[in-house]
Amino acid sequence: MSAAVPQSTSRTTIDILVRRVREGSSAWVKLALKERIRLLEDLRHAYVAIAEPSVRAACEAKGIDPGGPLAGEEWLAGPMVVVRNLRLLADALKDIQAHGVPVIPRKHLRTLEDGRLAARLFPRDRLEGMLLPGTTGEVYFQPGVTADNLRDHQASFYKKPHKGRVCAVLGGGNVNSIPPLDCLYKLFVEGTVCVLKMNPVNAYLGPFLEQAFAPLVARDALAIVYGGAEEGAQLVHHAAVDEVHITGSDKTHDALVWGPPGPESDERRRKNEPLLAKHVSSELGNISPVVVVPGPYSDGELRFQADDIAGMVSNNASFNCNAAKLLVQPKDWLKRGALVDRIQASLGQAPVRRAYYPGAQERWHQFTDARPNLRLVGNPGEGDLAYALIPDVDPARTDDRVFRHEPWCTVLSETGLPGSDEPVAFLEAAVAFLNEKVWGTLNVMLIVHPKTMRDPRVRAAVEKAVRDLRYGTVAINTWPAAGYALGSLPWGGHPSASPRDIQSGQGWVHNTSMLESIEKAVLRAPITSLFPPPWVPGHKGMATLSRRLVEFEQSPSWWKLPGVALAALRR
Repeated sequence: MSAAVPQSTSRTTIDILVRRVREGSSAWVKLALKERIRLLEDLRHAYVAIAEPSVRAACEAKGIDPGGPLAGEEWLAGPMVVVRNLRLLADALKDIQAHGVPVIPRKHLRTLEDGRLAARLFPRDRLEGMLLPGTTGEVYFQPGVTADNLRDHQASFYKKPHKGRVCAVLGGGNVNSIPPLDCLYKLFVEGTVCVLKMNPVNAYLGPFLEQAFAPLVARDALAIVYGGAEEGAQLVHHAAVDEVHITGSDKTHDALVWGPPGPESDERRRKNEPLLAKHVSSELGNISPVVVVPGPYSDGELRFQADDIAGMVSNNASFNCNAAKLLVQPKDWLKRGALVDRIQASLGQAPVRRAYYPGAQERWHQFTDARPNLRLVGNPGEGDLAYALIPDVDPARTDDRVFRHEPWCTVLSETGLPGSDEPVAFLEAAVAFLNEKVWGTLNVMLIVHPKTMRDPRVRAAVEKAVRDLRYGTVAINTWPAAGYALGSLPWGGHPSASPRDIQSGQGWVHNTSMLESIEKAVLRAPITSLFPPPWVPGHKGMATLSRRLVEFEQSPSWWKLPGVALAALRR
């Protein structure tokens, strides 16, 4: 039985709901911490109740067998992430109740080589550390934040509440945790009530959210509406809406802020006179690069990382803003070709996926038609797309669309930067290339061998690269999507973007420690692990693992870890 897809909300109803939420905003800002905490606990239990049917609906929409391993994608990227976020928000409010701000122990703070402050947010304790062994997650702050004044850069809403604000949230259509997480951030971190417009691609999720978030709807802190561009335009321009949050493409953002493409839009941008003069926060995608720093990788290490990259491409049919899209290697590195071959072999273990997102077939052809050396993986049926590898793209042709446009489909390009394959020189070239020639500021992955890092010169170069890369998340040896899923780390584009050059967007979400003046999140993982990442192609235990992680996040316990570990090992 198909999940019901609601009809577009009428203009009259949108107006009524916006005004109702506007009236509810003043009560929302005055809600006591005790009530907020109780509300988050209720929401967590309610979300667990809709987990199974919402996952089944997502699987049907995306052409996934709800009883097969691949259904684990929807459990991981939907209920697991939302339930964890709800739990972390409740913990943060309990900290505010007891200490005034979410607590970050002094021992988790350090000073970077350039004098700025960094704070470790993951793992918070030994139990959490067992979920991703050897992995750490930090926040790098902008200049001016210190260990002594960190509290001044946290939880501003709870120290000095505003009088009530309304945010129009244009929900992402690709990952089912995006709309609820964006609303939870606005509601519980910024104190802003929300009218969420579901994306037509996953409008089927809306009724499940209405059920799970019924306590928020009853308080007039949240309303959910449906429709396309016309309904979205009415919502964002409504006089009672103070601000807007968009998850989507930079083109959608620019059309809303500056108007449809053309001379009038160009003139508004030149004069900095936006058509939409409200505060707009956004997350707008990325050409997510994977940079391979040369080193003494064994066959097993290369295979582990190749599987990881292949999973970054195949997960969710590659309709992820953090899907690997550009592999960057030293041109003359001896293992360059071997890594591309291993990624191709690993993609061969992934099922060909339905291209469920509108326009994917056309985009795929824009990137692949007439490409020399094109490699296709898989035998697509009607409505499916093969995985496409485009090796050896000339980095000097910086107008090539692989460097300027996000494919948003099953395409991975590869380029070799000329010059030395010596790590320090390569890192300098790679950072300059990504910052200056490749579109997007959301996330980047570096693959660095631990033996390479033992050289002090290389270690210093890697740390400098991490600081200099203009991305909101920099991940070493793991998919940056892990930072998205953790919830404790902020997620968003690098703050160097501006409305006139929006790149991957402005502002942060998730960020359950309620930090401000953030520059980026940094995730570090081992080069290999006993536990293969759940997103690698052919992971037989993914569905079981994902369900057990939902149970763990609902109520963390050491007793639940053996079941999680056993499912994780079922490669």
